[in-house]
Amino acid sequence: MALRLIQRERRSLFGEILDWMLTPLLLLWPISLALTWLVAQNISDKPFDRALEYDVQALAKMVAVKNDKVQFNLTATAREILHADDSDRVYYQVLGTRGEYLSGERALPMPTNAEEDVSGEVRLRDDMIQGQDIRVAYTWIKVDADGPAPVLVQVAETLEKRKTLATEIVKGTMVPQFATLPLAVVLVWLALVRGIKPLAQLEKRIRARKSDDMSPIDEEAVPEEVVPLVSSINDLLSRLKVSLTTQKRFLADAAHQLKTPLAGLRMQADLAQRETDAGELKNSLRHIGQASIRATHTVNQLLALARAETTGRMLAAQRVDLVKIVSEVMADSVPRALEKHIDIGYDGPSAGEQRSELEGNPTLLKELVRNLLDNAINYTPENGQINVRLLTDRFSDVLVLIVEDSGPGIAESERELVFQPFYRALGTNVDGSGLGLAIVLEIAMQHGATIVIEEARLTGYPHSPGTRVTVRFTVMERLLAK
Repeated sequence: MALRLIQRERRSLFGEILDWMLTPLLLLWPISLALTWLVAQNISDKPFDRALEYDVQALAKMVAVKNDKVQFNLTATAREILHADDSDRVYYQVLGTRGEYLSGERALPMPTNAEEDVSGEVRLRDDMIQGQDIRVAYTWIKVDADGPAPVLVQVAETLEKRKTLATEIVKGTMVPQFATLPLAVVLVWLALVRGIKPLAQLEKRIRARKSDDMSPIDEEAVPEEVVPLVSSINDLLSRLKVSLTTQKRFLADAAHQLKTPLAGLRMQADLAQRETDAGELKNSLRHIGQASIRATHTVNQLLALARAETTGRMLAAQRVDLVKIVSEVMADSVPRALEKHIDIGYDGPSAGEQRSELEGNPTLLKELVRNLLDNAINYTPENGQINVRLLTDRFSDVLVLIVEDSGPGIAESERELVFQPFYRALGTNVDGSGLGLAIVLEIAMQHGATIVIEEARLTGYPHSPGTRVTVRFTVMERLLAK
């Protein structure tokens, strides 16, 4: 059910772009229709308004004064012109200086203007007569300078011709749009198909690749907008290639490292089966035990490295006291150190002090300290010395863990190589898996820490260069908060 919902919510890029292109187009079409109708009305009004103004001026010339009395003489020709229109009704009205009716339509409404304009200018207005909308042109005529008021001349007509002309204009404009709109939709669809075609080609090229093909995708064959995506894919392929190469090398090295103790176990077991002497049998069993210890140690180190590489970022970080972790690991390491008569010392703050706390994973941090101490014990000869120091700086939020020993040291040319899995420094005859410092580096990187290897030169051991491993946990809380 959940899968169906996810599939229903999934939208195609083609459909999304098509929707965003066609929706405004379809919404703008009715807006265009309304604007066209308004423009058409304005265009159709102008010639008919000019005709009304002409009629008013023509009627105004027929107003005369005889014997101090205003008269209006409408000629037969003028009357025929006013009634020559078959589609619209034309009304006229002439009112005298006292508002008395002289000629025309009595029901024609008066202008609503409060003041009478006697400049002779023709004005236009919209009005109604007998329930019909009309357009009225009117003017005031001053026939007597000493008269009390001017004469009003009005000509009005219904709006049928105007509506017909506006409709014809809209038809002439919008009908072609009806034909071009589907064509525009088809062209947009074809343009999108062509525009998205490079994505389909890119998808085919990626799908046709073999599973082991980690070569970068050609960025020149894709559109400019897709280049960032292809660059990200190439970066991912590059990182996957490095990761796969590291895994292959790791598996090969792990198989090689496990092959030796397992072969020894098998050989000692075969010898033990053929032995009849109790002493020799006991010696073979002792060798079997040592080989199993080495194999177990190698397997544990492999598991620790795998855990550090794959689950370090998935485990929840918490506030941990580094002093407490160092103390627990040192307590576990004391028996091994006593067997080799190695003196282990600690210099740093006490457990519970806030300045020694940091945000991190306690399991991995304990593994880091344990591997550093195991390496130091393994490479420090009998009657040697190991110092563990923890330095804190409350102002810079830096914790520094230092583990130094009086062993043979590590040559400067090999100090970067010892962090590689299964690498063993030349000239050492110490049993080990070669994974300790690789685990330390992985855990340190996941906690934003840096590692430096130097000579220790402990007091009292002038002939032993020793090794000093410094781990700096820099601004831990701010780093992990990001």
